[in-house]
Amino acid sequence: MPKLLGIAYKTARRGTMNEVFCANVTQLRGVENDVFGRPGKRQVTILSHQQWQQACNSLQVDLPWITRRANLLIDGLMFSHADVGKHLLIGELRLEITGETDPCKKMEIAHTGLEVALTPDWRGGVTCRVIHNGMIHLGDDVEISLLN
Repeated sequence: MPKLLGIAYKTARRGTMNEVFCANVTQLRGVENDVFGRPGKRQVTILSHQQWQQACNSLQVDLPWITRRANLLIDGLMFSHADVGKHLLIGELRLEITGETDPCKKMEIAHTGLEVALTPDWRGGVTCRVIHNGMIHLGDDVEISLLN
């Protein structure tokens, strides 16, 4: 069963990522305290642990997952274009996958070659909209569903 491995947020643009053990995620604010949590298609960003490792392996480096600046890290899922419109369930939280998180120049600043390493096969993760609020905790089970 896929698991939630990481939760992080930033309180300012280009700010430091703050890792936490639990977070309230809402339709109004996204991950509690995150500067980009307002309603919309990019409310919550999610990174696959396996796809992050592929990117790091291609660069022969071991970078912390928060280098990607995503909100959630999930183990046991790999994302693709086929997942757009599907729902992720993490405890009571329900998210709709809205698209790919495109790597940007911030990744190149973080580590040379990282932007290119994240580009293939949705390695940069996915964007999501909050459908149903919920409190999430590290270690929570994650389900992916076709149900709306």
